[in-house]
Amino acid sequence: MALKLKVTLVRSPIDRTKKQKDTVRGLGLRRMNHSVVLEDTPSIRGMIRKVQHLVAVEPADDAS
Repeated sequence: MALKLKVTLVRSPIDRTKKQKDTVRGLGLRRMNHSVVLEDTPSIRGMIRKVQHLVAVEPADDAS
């Protein structure tokens, strides 16, 4: 079974570059404190790394 990550938007993308805003949207995050569960893939890890100052990441529970 593939590992999953819970990604939560904890800082606003307002006044950030368009690339960072697009990356946040590409992760599926729409508003503050919104969380999504994503597969742990290299592409998702790269997106998270680009906006690591805006998001919080933790392992997802098996029940999710």
